[in-house]
Amino acid sequence: MAHLRELDPAASPLDYFGYELRRKREEAGLTQRELGAVVFCTGSLVGQIETTQKVPTREFAERVDAALGTDGSFSRLVGLVLRCQLPTWFQAYAEMEARATSISTYQAQMIYGLLQTEAYAFAVLATGLPDRLDELVAARMERQRLLARERPPLTWVVLDEAALLRPVGGPEVMREQLAHLLSFRDRKWVRIQVLPFDAGEHASLIGSFNALRFDDHPDLVYTEDMISGHMTANPETVREAALRYAHLQASALSVEDSAALITRVMEERYGHEPGPDERAVA
Repeated sequence: MAHLRELDPAASPLDYFGYELRRKREEAGLTQRELGAVVFCTGSLVGQIETTQKVPTREFAERVDAALGTDGSFSRLVGLVLRCQLPTWFQAYAEMEARATSISTYQAQMIYGLLQTEAYAFAVLATGLPDRLDELVAARMERQRLLARERPPLTWVVLDEAALLRPVGGPEVMREQLAHLLSFRDRKWVRIQVLPFDAGEHASLIGSFNALRFDDHPDLVYTEDMISGHMTANPETVREAALRYAHLQASALSVEDSAALITRVMEERYGHEPGPDERAVA
């Protein structure tokens, strides 16, 4: 009989997930292959998740809950598991982000993480040459669930025009990404403005930043450098960030004009290019 790796359920959320998955599966009298057949995956994948060699997805957790009758316990746990896949230096910010009642962000180079499509996020995160790219992408997608809550944070996003024009992942990925931005027009708690190149010099030439507000915690400002992130509640820094953000919003296009620009870039820069069989023949 193959040796089963013994997990310490207190070691990490991932270990706890694997430990509980094996325990509940065995209680149900199912082999890994049998459970895999029920949740539409291989028995090998079930075994890898049980031994923490693979990180479960939310879809996997929800299917396991349905298959084993575990009343949503795995679906609730997987959020913590995925959050722990984020870089260690980012996890504290992610926890505060999830508690925020208001998020204001200026992004100078790329689309804001909470608004990224999976394909765009994959292309962005791949530039860091991580060992577990799939897990990082899954963790970023999990963060975005806060925008789908019953009471999501009011989210103001100012994107530099450069973020629209930089072809991250290629034309198809960008076309999907810009269409995704436009899908937020009907969500009153998300407002997207574009800071056009015509604005010239502006209040945050130094780079991107996020400002978080809370009902029960001092406001925070978050910035990143090449290596890690920095979060502060220093009142002077928070006031300076608020002033700079007000100037950025004043210099940016209106929400409506921003949507028009995003649409134009999507159609003109990343629109459908006819293949050889579709081009007119002289």
